Amino acid sequence: MSVRDQYLTVKQAAARLGIASNTLRAWGASGKIPEYRHPVNNYRLFKPQDVDHILQEIEASISTTRRKPR
Repeated sequence: MSVRDQYLTVKQAAARLGIASNTLRAWGASGKIPEYRHPVNNYRLFKPQDVDHILQEIEASISTTRRKPR
């Protein structure tokens, strides 16, 4: 299994989350999501399970916001 199969690029992870690439880079720099580096070119990479965890957090916060009575 290659690195390409185990990790997502910034563009792929950002698209999966529905956010801008620069937002994802900022989240990685602040530690909100773990980021890894490609051993050859030093590009940022993200594990799919980490991206899915952040996506679940986003969806949970949206659903709790919608449930609040007005």
